[in-house]
Amino acid sequence: MSRPRISHALVCFVIASDLIWASRLLGDAKLTLTIKDSDGQPIPARVHLRDEAGQAVKSLGLSDRLDHLNVDGEQTVSVPPGTYKYSVERSPEWEQVSGEVTIADGDTKMVAVVLTRLVDLTQTEWYSGDLHIHRDPELIEQLLRASDLHIGPVITWWNERNHWKDRDLPTSNLLQFDGNRFAHLMAGEDEREGGALLYFGLEKPLDITGSSREFPSPMTFVQRARERQTALHLDIEKPFWWDVPIWLALAKPDTVGLANNHMCRDRMYEDEAWGRPRDAERLTSPRGNGYWTQELYYHILNTGLRIAPSAGSASGVLPNPVGYNRVYVHVDGELTWDKWWSGLRAGRSFVTNGPVLECRANGEIPGTVFQGDGTRPFRVSLDMTLTSQDRVKEVEVIQNGEVVLSLPCDEQSSHQLTAELTIQGSGWFLVRAITDNPRTFRFASTAPFYVELGEQPRRISRASCQFFLDWIDERMQRVPDKLIDPDQLETVLASHKQARDFWRQRLMTATNL
Repeated sequence: MSRPRISHALVCFVIASDLIWASRLLGDAKLTLTIKDSDGQPIPARVHLRDEAGQAVKSLGLSDRLDHLNVDGEQTVSVPPGTYKYSVERSPEWEQVSGEVTIADGDTKMVAVVLTRLVDLTQTEWYSGDLHIHRDPELIEQLLRASDLHIGPVITWWNERNHWKDRDLPTSNLLQFDGNRFAHLMAGEDEREGGALLYFGLEKPLDITGSSREFPSPMTFVQRARERQTALHLDIEKPFWWDVPIWLALAKPDTVGLANNHMCRDRMYEDEAWGRPRDAERLTSPRGNGYWTQELYYHILNTGLRIAPSAGSASGVLPNPVGYNRVYVHVDGELTWDKWWSGLRAGRSFVTNGPVLECRANGEIPGTVFQGDGTRPFRVSLDMTLTSQDRVKEVEVIQNGEVVLSLPCDEQSSHQLTAELTIQGSGWFLVRAITDNPRTFRFASTAPFYVELGEQPRRISRASCQFFLDWIDERMQRVPDKLIDPDQLETVLASHKQARDFWRQRLMTATNL
């Protein structure tokens, strides 16, 4: 059965995961919101509305997992009398507008907002996507429009629930609208004791609802998916999950979540949930988890594995709006679904939950592999453009996991920066900008550039390989805590042992300390 399309003429807004008409809302005052661009044209955006206590307005029907509504140009809502703070947002490419409005009993107030575009990344062939969306697939078109997002796979099957149970599968999983916006209705998530793996590209769900916390091994489902679909894209949702070393060794993931849902719009989730904990004395709260995520990604790159970063918001299970954490991918020419994913896997990208960071090295975009004979240092000229509505003190160049350049920024929201980098040996580098926001880890980071010099084209760090080998040993000691059946335990540990052999072998081939 084909999915019925939602008429764009219906003036409605999204509350939680359901469509609720304004006429059904409770309240004694009326608030009309109008949102236009600088040309006076109505545009969709999201509105965060909070009362005097700083709480999302519950009379709008908002669940604990969402604190915003989507407005398609204009919307009237009913609220209790009082004073409200609002923030109207669309994406990092648009100015955020905030204000306050007081409404008396029986009164009607209008808030008219004009959003100014700060940058249009489609003009330079960058297109945004969010890899972690838990929202009603019927609403995905509205959600992508309101966040000015171009790619939106919807997670409709996971361990606890399969949206398609007792439903006909859609005749087409891929939706295209507004010319260059795409949604896919068949993304999946396997989230258990070892962490979360995200699946993209499958035509129908994997049957994972009967799995326990440890059994079967996540690798069982990875193998089934690869047998079914050669175009599978596999994403490690966060780099601190306990099974990350196993997945790096055996699952051959395409991407890893650098801007993930521990980083929320208004706060950080300060611990690692049930993942591998950081040293909280060294990486202090509230933003320590963000720095830990960065460090772990750099360890991955230092082992010689070239895995691109990704981004996901988990909107629907967390209060993040769709597209808060996003990845921009460079696509030559016309945007298509397949071209975007190909560019993502190649690392022609940058991730962000705030700043817009465009960077070219010797005129090339991230993901480029530079080569040299190694007889002389390799020189790189960096050209960067940073646009941020949060203060950024400096833009940093990270080489092989270390900060090698810090470029100061002033109070302005837009910066043109240049730098020269001299590279003596094979490895990688990237550029990042971390904002001063004290409540959450708000940042942007390019995907890596790679440098291959001389007879050792890939730099493999002994310390980073040992890091993951030690991690495997810790993980193996934890498995029996949740899995006591001896046959199941042996089956699950087989994957861990195979991964341990991978890291031992990689340690033997290390080229650097």
